[in-house]
Amino acid sequence: MLMTRQSKVSEYSIQSRLLVGFSILLFVFLGLIGTVLDRAFRDSVEAGAAEQLKLQIYVLLSAIGEEEGVLYLLEDLREPRFAQLNSGLYGFVSSTSAGELWRSESAFDLELEDFSVLSMQIPIGESDFAKINSVDDEELFIVSYGILWEDGVSEYNFSVIETAVPYYSEIAKFRTSLWSWLGGVAVLLLALQVLFLRWGLSPLHGMARDLKLIESGQAEQLEGSYPKELKGVTDNLNLLIKSERKQQAKYRTTLGDLAHSLKTPLAVISGVTEKLIKQKGNGLPSDTEKQLDTVEEQLQRMNQIISYQLQRAVQSNGASSLSRQVNVKELIARILKALDKVYAAKAMRHTESIDSDILFYGDERDLMEIMGNLLDNAYKYGHSRIQVSVNAAVGKGKAQLSIVVEDDGPGIATDQRQFVLQRGARADTLAQGQGIGLAVVTDIVASYGGLIDVDNSQLGGARIQVVFDSPKWGR
Repeated sequence: MLMTRQSKVSEYSIQSRLLVGFSILLFVFLGLIGTVLDRAFRDSVEAGAAEQLKLQIYVLLSAIGEEEGVLYLLEDLREPRFAQLNSGLYGFVSSTSAGELWRSESAFDLELEDFSVLSMQIPIGESDFAKINSVDDEELFIVSYGILWEDGVSEYNFSVIETAVPYYSEIAKFRTSLWSWLGGVAVLLLALQVLFLRWGLSPLHGMARDLKLIESGQAEQLEGSYPKELKGVTDNLNLLIKSERKQQAKYRTTLGDLAHSLKTPLAVISGVTEKLIKQKGNGLPSDTEKQLDTVEEQLQRMNQIISYQLQRAVQSNGASSLSRQVNVKELIARILKALDKVYAAKAMRHTESIDSDILFYGDERDLMEIMGNLLDNAYKYGHSRIQVSVNAAVGKGKAQLSIVVEDDGPGIATDQRQFVLQRGARADTLAQGQGIGLAVVTDIVASYGGLIDVDNSQLGGARIQVVFDSPKWGR
């Protein structure tokens, strides 16, 4: 059967949903924080590089002179990298009209992808920062500064270029450190988040445990201290549980009263009919005798129908959430003791194979009804021996409670086995004997989602097996 999207979502616990939601929010938040910090640090490094290059421009300004349009060095540059070939720091002087006029010794081998950047029109007294590439695809930072020379006519661009590798290396180290720290913070916050979620949801887990205790029959109601947000829910659940149990008790009492009310007048009618039947052949008309036989037959059928339908009505609704633990061995022992007295004349011998700690989770009256019917049939139709076996086995995530009752009687005819087990078979069509009881047993077992099977016993008679299949049956 296909599972709907809603049922799939409902499988996830509240804690899982909150944990996933908070985790997504945490990673998005930390990701944005990391991106912002990374960008801010990158901008800061580039701004610092621009300031450093402007200082180098001032170094060039203080060391270069001009005579008849020719630029020359007045003194050695205080930055030795300008005089070192391929040092990573390069100086240029150019003009918009004449192009490049001077370059430092370090820049003799430097080839740019676009040299026009050196001849750009830079306003006097202002600087411009940009990122460019060399022909070798090396990233470079460049700062150009507009100068009006002493003659008041000549305009020059003083440019300093530096490789971006050291700066990007610094950015890469910062980025590694940043995401490492943020990753550690994320793990720490997730751990704290799990702890806080468990602490915050612990009342719900406690309520779930208490409900399981009620379901297994170990508690009568929700007990314990719950926060005010759950107090109303727990109080209403307790009221619902009490009301449901009162309704069950009232329902069974009413049905019991109904049984007595119906059986008493039927017993009176049956007694009168028996007296009249005894007078058959003493002058009663033949038509009257036939009518008495019909009345007697219908009375038996009415008693049969009332017994069957009342037994079906008083049974519980199966393994409900308010079920209790029933010790199977003790209950069967009580039934066997009672039946030994009822069938004392038959001197039946019975053997039991039942572990003392096997439990039935459900209504004790249901199990009493099941075992009472099965054992009563075994005593009634068995010749001398009865065998009862109860096993609880766990496998593939499930547990099975198996109850087997065998006798050495005549057994049940093969063509009648399916009929007597039909749930909802009409009581007035069932024959006397093994019919009504097995139909009632079938109804009760079906209400628990169990199975019942009729077969031949090794003892020579009938073998009735009842199997309950549920995650919680057994010890």
